[in-house]
Amino acid sequence: MQVSRPARLLCAALLFFFSNGNLLGFQLAGDTLRRRNPGFVSPDGRYRPEATKTTDLIHTSLLLAFDWKNQAVTGQAVLSLKPHFYPLDSILLDARGFQIEAVKLVEKHPATSKDFEKLPGKDLVYQYNGVQLKIALPATFHRRDTAFVSIRYIARPKQATELTFDSLPVERGLYFINPDGTDPYKPRQLWTQGETTGGSSWFPTIEAPNEKITQDFFLRVESNQVSVSNGALIGQETHPDGTRTDHWRQSLPHAPYLAAVVVGNFSKTTVKTNSGIEVDYYVDPAYTNEATAIFGRTPEMIEFFSKLFDTPFPWQKYAQVVVRDFVAGAMENTTVTVMQEETQMSRRELLDGNSDALIAHELVHHWFGNLVTCEEWGQLPLNESFANYAEYLWEEHKNGTAAAEWSGHLELLDYLAESKTKNVDLIRYFYKNPDQMFDSHSYAKGGRVLHMLRKHVGDEAFFQSLALYLKKYRFGTTELANLRMTFEEITGEDLNWFFDQWFLRPGHPELVVSHSYLPAPGKLVLRVRQDQAKAGSLPYRLPLLVSFWVDGKKTTQSILLDRAEQEFTFPLEKKPDLVLFDSDSRLLGIVRHDKSKEEWEYQLAHSSDFLPRYDAVKHLGEAAKETSTEASLAKALDDPFWKIRQEALFQFSGREKPRNSAVETQVKNLVARDSHPKVRAEALLLLETWGGEKYKKEIAKALDDSSYAVVATAIGCFAKVNPKGMGAVLQRFQHLINEPVAAAIGDYWGDHPSSAHLDWFIETLQRLSPTGSYTLLQAFGKYLIRTDAASQKKGISFLEQMARKSASISVRYGAYQLISWFSDQPGVETLLKSIRDQEKDYKLLELYDGLVGK
Repeated sequence: MQVSRPARLLCAALLFFFSNGNLLGFQLAGDTLRRRNPGFVSPDGRYRPEATKTTDLIHTSLLLAFDWKNQAVTGQAVLSLKPHFYPLDSILLDARGFQIEAVKLVEKHPATSKDFEKLPGKDLVYQYNGVQLKIALPATFHRRDTAFVSIRYIARPKQATELTFDSLPVERGLYFINPDGTDPYKPRQLWTQGETTGGSSWFPTIEAPNEKITQDFFLRVESNQVSVSNGALIGQETHPDGTRTDHWRQSLPHAPYLAAVVVGNFSKTTVKTNSGIEVDYYVDPAYTNEATAIFGRTPEMIEFFSKLFDTPFPWQKYAQVVVRDFVAGAMENTTVTVMQEETQMSRRELLDGNSDALIAHELVHHWFGNLVTCEEWGQLPLNESFANYAEYLWEEHKNGTAAAEWSGHLELLDYLAESKTKNVDLIRYFYKNPDQMFDSHSYAKGGRVLHMLRKHVGDEAFFQSLALYLKKYRFGTTELANLRMTFEEITGEDLNWFFDQWFLRPGHPELVVSHSYLPAPGKLVLRVRQDQAKAGSLPYRLPLLVSFWVDGKKTTQSILLDRAEQEFTFPLEKKPDLVLFDSDSRLLGIVRHDKSKEEWEYQLAHSSDFLPRYDAVKHLGEAAKETSTEASLAKALDDPFWKIRQEALFQFSGREKPRNSAVETQVKNLVARDSHPKVRAEALLLLETWGGEKYKKEIAKALDDSSYAVVATAIGCFAKVNPKGMGAVLQRFQHLINEPVAAAIGDYWGDHPSSAHLDWFIETLQRLSPTGSYTLLQAFGKYLIRTDAASQKKGISFLEQMARKSASISVRYGAYQLISWFSDQPGVETLLKSIRDQEKDYKLLELYDGLVGK
């Protein structure tokens, strides 16, 4: 049943009323101190305080061996612990799905792998419920006492997911990839993913982000395998049985969720920064020669961010490891970032875009997240917002402000798309599952909020505040108030208003702007209405800039919005040619400011910033098909920034062929010679729109373009203008494992289905990365609908295996979605139910339920 918004608000209010047991519930709804009572449950979930520190986990020593056949870990852990403040007679550890073999009190940590066996100790009494291990100490320990506890165990991470803790599924934490070596398209690997609570599925720990540990990991691996872990490799020991033990030491404290192990057959490339930090790249051996092309800007990034934050890179080394079937884009484990396989690209594929944004994001976590850690998952934006904004900062440094502004605009669009169905605070004290924090609010919105803060306080104060924050809380944990007070210490300004409205309040401003010029008094009147106030939201306090152009001269004024409706007047001798609201494009929100066609043309011609020019091109594309507008768009085809050129081409595609033949020549030149592949591809599509038959030569030549994205576009265009020649084109490209090219071929075969194409789809879907597989699934669905019944049956059987076994959530969802297209066939509804019943991922189950609802 769909409940209306007023009814939802009433239900929420009633729930708050009764859960407080107070007749003044409605008055107390704004009482944040009362709402943050331990144990309080809101409609969004229970209150999530910082984990109470009863025990400080100081150091973890692990001896691990890996059972590939049974996908298990045989381990011995030696933990050193102290009471945080109050005396203790027992300790409580997180250990999910273990088989506990022995628990002892020992005298010290082992120095070598052999010392684990020789540790003398006293058996301890313990209780274990499958998810937490409670160990009784032989005496009461005080905060000056240290206990060394040894635990021998077997962990089965895959089976641990059958358990629940705190009403949530246990995270797997450690993954064996192709453990029996039977998959011809994948290497044998294992890797860990600790965030948020995956670490305790393979080693006993205190699973909370406000805990900090150092560690020694002894990893027993096969002699032909490479291991990677946190910190530095300080020793290796070979054994007669063909195995080897690698000793990795993390000597600086970090949160347990950042502990990591990776094992596999990798090629390693080592370089150093100018300051002498070792930087390692681990890739599949097939990508050895591409490793530097993929990751080669990393040393420069380390130096750049170290200088920008006035804080040297604090760790022993920095490694990046590309693995298969990773469950996220990447993970910033301290000194060993794990990357998704999509990061591995050939030099030709890198022409269409690299992974620098991802690399910068994970690297900056080593300051914001690893060095200074959010104390609780509800404070996640203190980690992710900074990592997100690092993408902007690197782009700004490396490729210029226009490139950074485009990156930031995409983040804004990402957040606005999510805000249509999810409207929450950035900092959240109530949630059901910590995974809910990993959304476009914590990432995209958080990064844009930091950009506004930077614009408000200025660059010098912004980066000095970040440097002080990192210095103050180095190797510690923080909450939002710590960040705010650091900025207040530097700037001298009370910033509660900024942090309250952007971090502790949902939503964003929606502004309607209009302007008019009154010649008699000689003034410009600017009217601004905060439309979000209509829905009951409080007006935002928004310091912004407004710029005016009069006779080619630009003037900028500061304004402060703080009411639902405001009017500003500015003395001007003449009517301005252009009024540009939020002229430095800092605002996170929606602005509707109607302008004439002439004003948009002036904005495109005279603004030096990217976003106003981009906005103008989009609006001019919607304008009447006049010669002057066509001329403005044609001029934009020469813009120095590629995105303006691409957008101008796109806006031409909605028009008839231009009257000026010079524009046609200009577009053909862009196809042949533009420096950016997205511009060349867009220009190619425009020629096809204008009547591809005339441009067969340009389209055929584009099949030889250096960019695979352009080649893929050319394949689609070629199929329309020269269908008889497609046989040779398909023969040339069908064996290439590249996402856009495979999608183009798949799309063609979806339009021209044959049972002979089924094997190509099945093989290619298995060989592509998860992102590529998901993209190709769309074409595969079209193919299956149009092909014969026997191919359909075989295709659905293949999709079932993908929906059940793929490590990628997106691939499982895509496969399930395609199967649902055939729900009218016998047995398919039963099959869909079986897949749903097997699925453990709650996010995926929600998506499945949405399909069922439709």
